Amino acid sequence: MQPNGGQPPPSLLPEVAPLRHASRRLVRELGVLDDRPSGAAIPYSQGHALIEIDRQGVMTAGELAAVLKLDKSTTSRTVAALVRAGLVAARADGGDRRRRPLALTGKGRRRLAGLNRLADQQVQEALALLGADERAAVVRGMELYARALSRRRVQREFTIRPITRRDDPAIARIIRATLTEYGGTGPGFAIHDPEVDSMTATYAGPGHGYWVVTRRGRVVGGGGFGPLAGGEPGVCELRKMYFVPEARGTGMGSRLLALALDEARRSGHRACYLETLTTMVHARKLYESFGFRRLAGPLGSTGHFSVDAWYLLDLESRQLAAPDPSVDPDYEKASLSD
Repeated sequence: MQPNGGQPPPSLLPEVAPLRHASRRLVRELGVLDDRPSGAAIPYSQGHALIEIDRQGVMTAGELAAVLKLDKSTTSRTVAALVRAGLVAARADGGDRRRRPLALTGKGRRRLAGLNRLADQQVQEALALLGADERAAVVRGMELYARALSRRRVQREFTIRPITRRDDPAIARIIRATLTEYGGTGPGFAIHDPEVDSMTATYAGPGHGYWVVTRRGRVVGGGGFGPLAGGEPGVCELRKMYFVPEARGTGMGSRLLALALDEARRSGHRACYLETLTTMVHARKLYESFGFRRLAGPLGSTGHFSVDAWYLLDLESRQLAAPDPSVDPDYEKASLSD
């Protein structure tokens, strides 16, 4: 139950309560509270296991646990029930006796075919009550929400915090590795900036800010801002925002960018400038979703003459835009922000 007579706290998005209500209705209509689809002979967890094993052909219990987002003990119980029912069999792996991949039996394939017919009919009958545009909206909305829930789960493994001196070697390695990965090793790239080896000291002064992203205590990325060299007063530059591959595609780039821009404005900057490459399509889409506008040429004197795309964001004119959910938030997938 919610406090204040059922009204959501002011900090919650207005969509939270109606989405929770719709989710509860969906769960009930699908029979999830009964732990099995209406008319089905096995629980939802076992049905999901059959579907995923069939999709892969063979899977180990560990691989199945990762796909189902279940702990190993719960997955083991689910697999054991399927084996007892004769729906799944564990095959010996000739190369590794400890590895026993799972596969559907003939009975399991027949049972899965029945489950699919039941589920297809249920969805077909519901979608038939909607128009074409409504059906498309349902599919798109479900995809977006599922993706958001997945990113939320993954993001809980990450932390954003201010940089400390002990982080300097890790950030230097990440900057150099990422720039090398994207071919940014020649003259005119940030890989040659003296600050790469002394990030904490460089960003410690007024009008600066730099944060690292950690995963289970390990530094996996970072980014920040500082006054634009040779630029007008009040104009800062987004700098040194790079991530290792495991942190890409998690949405942490969007979170870090939003934090950096908010802090830049609080520090008194009225605009934020950045430099990148035209080939960095994902990065440029993300910048634009935050309100950055493309410039015809560079500002200031950064010394990064090898970049060929320049952007500026007015930090004063309006509240910072949240990233557009239709834009792939993988800023770090193709980012070279000097």
